Amino acid sequence: MQRSPEPDREPLPGGLLEPRDQLVVVVLFGGRSSEHSVSCATAGGILGAIDRERYRVIPVGITREGAFVLEQDDADRFALSGSTLPSVSDNGTRVQWPTSSASRELTVTEGGVIRSLGDIDVVFPILHGRFGEDGTVQGMLELLGLPYVGDGVLASAVGMDKHFTKTVLQASGVTVAPWITVTADRWQADASAIESRVAEAFTWPVFVKPARAGSSVGVSRVGSAGELAAAIRLALAEDVKVLVEAAVVGREIECGVLGGRLGGEPRVSVAGEIVTAPGEFYDFDSKYLDGEAATLVCPADLTPSQLAELQGIASTAFRAIDGTGLARVDFFLTTSGFVVNEINTSPGFTPVSMFPRCWLESGLGYGALIDELIQLGLETAR
Repeated sequence: MQRSPEPDREPLPGGLLEPRDQLVVVVLFGGRSSEHSVSCATAGGILGAIDRERYRVIPVGITREGAFVLEQDDADRFALSGSTLPSVSDNGTRVQWPTSSASRELTVTEGGVIRSLGDIDVVFPILHGRFGEDGTVQGMLELLGLPYVGDGVLASAVGMDKHFTKTVLQASGVTVAPWITVTADRWQADASAIESRVAEAFTWPVFVKPARAGSSVGVSRVGSAGELAAAIRLALAEDVKVLVEAAVVGREIECGVLGGRLGGEPRVSVAGEIVTAPGEFYDFDSKYLDGEAATLVCPADLTPSQLAELQGIASTAFRAIDGTGLARVDFFLTTSGFVVNEINTSPGFTPVSMFPRCWLESGLGYGALIDELIQLGLETAR
């Protein structure tokens, strides 16, 4: 293995040698989870909108097998196009993180030669799902002393696990949908007892979802007792722990949250609404493949008092999980008031996703939102 004799003079992807007065941002995406392609689509949005005068970007992809590779700095490569889902391919390169917190130098091995990518200022992880959104990558970056965008280890882990999200929010006085948690070992030991417990606790329909997955992967609407076992098996294919939730009848409302600057209170956007056809739910295909399956309405039609109440609950939920970076809080607006469905600490971030759309309607455009998140990550460096 050779090391380039002049690493500081090696050109970056695209052949440019950028001035050092720019902040160097590693955009980290892909990953080992079932939401790999969603993360890549988010990367496409960020690569296309980040301010290139302020930031030099190093795109680092994580393959489905977990290899860190130097990716192309090409937003179009990662765009969602019809039914085609983008992904990180193993191009043979290997990105190496700094060897200790005493260094911020990123290097890449390619063709048997190690070359420097220079010192990095901040990492922008846009990973969805396990092995990225759940505190694992956040912990790695903290061990290396690298500033990063988003929430810390605790908030990421709590927000990723729907059982613990509900537990923490309920303890903070936030209303959540009733649920039963089912683990793989308990299901294997006595599936019939679990089916009986669900039938006694809830009326049909119910929703079954993996505890630690997003983008509605592995989620099923169960209309009768006869459908429950198959739905639980489908969810268990994504995680060893699943939730069975009571169906909540109400409007699907979402809002964005940003951490406060300089220790201030969390900032909450206006709300948006997801409108689906009667009897349908907002599944993976509706979100990413079928542009006509659901309508995103932003801002949502709420009274001033309803919006204020929603924003207060979202702020409480964000602080309850120890949030410091960002989150999208998902609600049902029922006849009895707001019910929190989930809190997502790494929400979809394409230009048309709900999180950036809510902030756009709140006066913060897509490029400015990216900048705000980077600056917030630098400010709250652990």
